[in-house]
Amino acid sequence: MGDDERFEYVYKFVSSGRYRPGEREANRALLDEGVLHVARFDADGTGRWLPLVHGQGPLTAANGFASQADVLIRARSAGDALGATKMDRPEWIAVSPQGNDVYCTMTNNSQRGAKDRPGVDAANPRAANVFGHVVRWREAGGDPGSIVPFRWDIFARCGDPAHADADKRGDVRGDAYGSPDGLWFDPRGLLWIQTDVSTSTLNKGDYANLGNNMMLAADVATGETRRFLVGPAGCEVTGVVMTPDLTTMFVDIQHPGESPSERADPDRPKATSSWPDGPSGGRPRSATIVVRRRDGGTVGS
Repeated sequence: MGDDERFEYVYKFVSSGRYRPGEREANRALLDEGVLHVARFDADGTGRWLPLVHGQGPLTAANGFASQADVLIRARSAGDALGATKMDRPEWIAVSPQGNDVYCTMTNNSQRGAKDRPGVDAANPRAANVFGHVVRWREAGGDPGSIVPFRWDIFARCGDPAHADADKRGDVRGDAYGSPDGLWFDPRGLLWIQTDVSTSTLNKGDYANLGNNMMLAADVATGETRRFLVGPAGCEVTGVVMTPDLTTMFVDIQHPGESPSERADPDRPKATSSWPDGPSGGRPRSATIVVRRRDGGTVGS
């Protein structure tokens, strides 16, 4: 799981129990006992899961952690004490059905490297990271429950590949995008990426040429990424799932028409869109859209 704030952490909970197919009562307790870990991404491409366990290492009463409950409630402080890697707004996490590689979006962090703020590191390599990136790792043996060192790399640095500033230059093969947020693997292993550029930033400055928030499909074997759909003005594209036969896709469109003026004066919003009712419609509304191919084939093929 990702903690969606600047300079926060990636976590993993490893249950003490094991999933038992068909045994609902036994499986209900899987989150009751286990160990929460926080990630450290080292510069040599390896990483470690550091256990958040009271009494181990610096997580002691002498250092201000009174109990295991205190460690968990103050997980951010515990991560600080353990020296976990401060990330650029870690959000969604998706696991590939082919090899169990794990992908996590780092939406952005314009404060990376600023005065009195953490500088760049191997897993967060760009100062003033306005476009974000996607980090990928593989657990030892492909085991999601493994707590021994893992291998990691950066799947994509987002942004315009032609940007003059190296800290803003992307390396995406195919269609450029920024501020990755939602992630989902379909059963074929196609990675769907959804973006959440702030409304105050959309179509301005560094984002002037990237358009509205969108959803893209990525071939993780080649790194090629293609734009699949673009949302209405002021929206965030978030949430995606498909029917088992892959012929119908459901995608969520959140807060269409949002504008900076709406936040400044919620009683008199100036919406940027009236979606889904069209230009003559009223107040914009969030909705779930359904995508099908005209020929009835699989979506994204």
